[in-house]
Amino acid sequence: MRSSLISDARPAPRTFDVIIAGCGPTGALLAAELRLHGVRVLVLEKDTEPASFVRIVGLHIRSLEQLAMRGLLDRLVEHGRRRPAAGFFAAIDKPVPEGLDSAHAFLLGIQQPVIVRLLEERALSVGAQVRHGSEVVGLVQDDDGVTVELSGGERLRTRHLVGCDGARSTVRKLLGVGFPGEPARTETLMGEMQAGAPQEEIAAKVAEVSATTRQFWLRPFGEGAYQVVVPAAGVSPDRTEPPTLEDFRQQLRVIAGTDFGVHSPRWLSRFGDATRLAEHYRVGRVLLAGDAAHIHPPIGGQGLNLGLQDAFNLGWKLAAHVRGWAPDALLDTYEAERRPVAEDVLDNTRAQLALQSPEPGPRAVRKLLAELMDLNEVNRRLIGKIAAIDLRYDLGAGPDLVGRRLRDLDMKQGRLYELLRSGRGLLLDRTERLTVGGWSDRVDHVADPTVALDAPCLLLRPDGYVAWVGDDQRDLDAHLARWFGAAAG
Repeated sequence: MRSSLISDARPAPRTFDVIIAGCGPTGALLAAELRLHGVRVLVLEKDTEPASFVRIVGLHIRSLEQLAMRGLLDRLVEHGRRRPAAGFFAAIDKPVPEGLDSAHAFLLGIQQPVIVRLLEERALSVGAQVRHGSEVVGLVQDDDGVTVELSGGERLRTRHLVGCDGARSTVRKLLGVGFPGEPARTETLMGEMQAGAPQEEIAAKVAEVSATTRQFWLRPFGEGAYQVVVPAAGVSPDRTEPPTLEDFRQQLRVIAGTDFGVHSPRWLSRFGDATRLAEHYRVGRVLLAGDAAHIHPPIGGQGLNLGLQDAFNLGWKLAAHVRGWAPDALLDTYEAERRPVAEDVLDNTRAQLALQSPEPGPRAVRKLLAELMDLNEVNRRLIGKIAAIDLRYDLGAGPDLVGRRLRDLDMKQGRLYELLRSGRGLLLDRTERLTVGGWSDRVDHVADPTVALDAPCLLLRPDGYVAWVGDDQRDLDAHLARWFGAAAG
């Protein structure tokens, strides 16, 4: 497939296993995951400096769990703030539901430049190469690999290319992959800043205005700090310009009649409500992940998490393909599993936006849903959806646990997630009579009859999802071959 003309007269390019376009959180984490398996990785980032604006993003429970599996979470927690795992869905204020069933049942607020830096440091520490100021402008793929052309004319050769280059992805455009959905209709300003007005005055005015305007709030974060959300109508139409504190003051005066004496912003950002999903996540040797594959409004705070979880799903599968032990269809399961997840996220953000409409119908539905969320089961279901802990991949027939995440467990050998840090599969064997046999170079075997698990044995994929439950060796061998290829020897 020829996606951009590249002259054959130029010098032969250098060879990599995987080139990743974009060193945001998704690209950096994917690079680190690939390096766990010895894959030669180059990450190309077009920007030479970190983003000038500072935006706080939230890491939800499933992302925290997967980061814990790689030993990355403690470092991130040092730089973030824990917040209750509640109030995500349509900003309906409810308490933390019971039954979240996780050792990491909280939201971690962290500055986006900080998480980018920490994940890039991780990728570099395990041997990935990162080049800033390098932009992909062309690509040609053939049966053996992909030739990538950079803006300066340099050509590079790689076995696979992954576009993690954001909503305006050049890689996606060069591939000709459609990005259907709804364009942005409204834009919103969001930031965190101090407010000089008394808290009681702010709370009263917010209650008054938000009764008819959902695209507005001031949410306290302690010590005089507030998260502020206001419509962007009337602000500069150039979305490439970061908003200013004066923009927020202006919009607060328009909406609430006062600017509440806001000052000392920690971060300011602007976003639209465009919602789009790539028609394909893979075309031959080129794949898409993160915002290059899906975009949606930030309500519920799912976008960054969706990209990180793409990286966890793709990393071990692409590494298996590069290393030569992947079953034929393994790489196809990336799109088969992750695209439906993105579809569900797009749908729930559409629903949340509808619930913020000031129209009488949506207001009535929001009121009814708020009443239903007083039921723990309803509140738990909606928080579990956004936090991605209720996700079940369709892996075929089997017990309900198949295709689901497994919570961190206390075992004789230590915590379960600590045993997954190598990025290998894991057989958790309560019978003490099974074996991974010829797959021992790809799958670890842990025998522990005391572990608190309502299953005799289970096989975990490197991304922490259950691939098999049972106690029969022949059935286990079939599933080992399905996910980890042919046995060695």
